[in-house]
Amino acid sequence: MKKVTNAVKTMKSESKEGKGGDSPSRLIDARIKELGDWRGEMLSRIRALVKQADPDVVEEWKWRGVPVWSHDGLICTGETYKNVVKMTFAKGAALKDSSGLFNSSLDGNTRRAIDFHQGDEIDEQALKTLIRAAVALNKSTARR
Repeated sequence: MKKVTNAVKTMKSESKEGKGGDSPSRLIDARIKELGDWRGEMLSRIRALVKQADPDVVEEWKWRGVPVWSHDGLICTGETYKNVVKMTFAKGAALKDSSGLFNSSLDGNTRRAIDFHQGDEIDEQALKTLIRAAVALNKSTARR
């Protein structure tokens, strides 16, 4: 029984801390530095806007290298690909996107995403509004 408990503890801490005990924040810092191009700059900007929109956000490192921001549940991820930085909102289909930021993963019933390409400008106010709406949705479903 004790071994099972320890295994569960290890799995939980790895999802939040990553390998070697590095904090998620340090792992995200390292990813930004490792990218070293417009994608790193974009991920850094997105991260800053998430933190501005929700100062109580929790940074996590999941799925073998994906930055994740949570508050009473997953808010969004910051995935990086060769030609795009993808910000996926876990419950995006349930959010009102009056500014039309969502431009990817539009067919599903749950998630919605914003693909940022090199040279794209971020509508900072609209994005922060969307992040705050995602947090409010998480809080409303967490109370049930």
